[in-house]
Amino acid sequence: MGVERSLGIFSNSALKLEDDLSISVIIPVINEKENLSKLIPLLLSYGQGYSVDLWVVDGGSTDGSSKTAENLGAKVLKSEIPSRAEQMNLGAKHAKGDILFFVHADTIPLKSFALDLNKAVKMGYLAGCYQYEFDSDKWLLKMNSWATRFHGLFTGGGDQTLFIEKSLFHDLGGFDSKYCLMEEFDMVKRIRAKTRFYLIPKSIIVSARKYDQNSWLKVQLVNLYVFIRFHLGTDPILLKKIYAKYLKS
Repeated sequence: MGVERSLGIFSNSALKLEDDLSISVIIPVINEKENLSKLIPLLLSYGQGYSVDLWVVDGGSTDGSSKTAENLGAKVLKSEIPSRAEQMNLGAKHAKGDILFFVHADTIPLKSFALDLNKAVKMGYLAGCYQYEFDSDKWLLKMNSWATRFHGLFTGGGDQTLFIEKSLFHDLGGFDSKYCLMEEFDMVKRIRAKTRFYLIPKSIIVSARKYDQNSWLKVQLVNLYVFIRFHLGTDPILLKKIYAKYLKS
């Protein structure tokens, strides 16, 4: 169904299945077998009734991620290039849904995600993301999570997921493949130049593993430095090298 006949504010009770927009979930992975074992069953269960097709795009895993995904009911694509931008573009090329939903493998979605995305698009928001909370009780991470309630320069990073109406995604040319890092921020920047970007007022759960492997301060400083260099137009390959040099992943 086209988005244009669905725009407008509505209540939960007014939503009928025949009016719903279908959703394609796209998960770029490299060696995420354990996380996929948790994530895929949740997405398939929570998305029932919205014709969800779920694509795992493997960039060269050696831990059996692809086989695990297939066994759990996902469709699997193999990307010759181990880059999230390339992987997500490949998934989008095969996706059948009206809405594309890009999710990192270490994310825990909300039960309401399919309804949330439908509401957003039907209200006229053709792209957006969630707030998030970490799977940690550390107060510094709680502070980080609190900051995701607000629109700002840091809104739209991959941890927050990204939804986008499919025709808008293709109009924008998909993710810019030159970005081997910061590809979501580049996409959000281009979305905002064309239309409104919606911050869904609900929080998903994301992994704190990056902070567990590095200090909170180190992650913040490296993220800030790379983010500033991104906005100054630094070559994405150099940004990725900087990130890999200073942070364990």
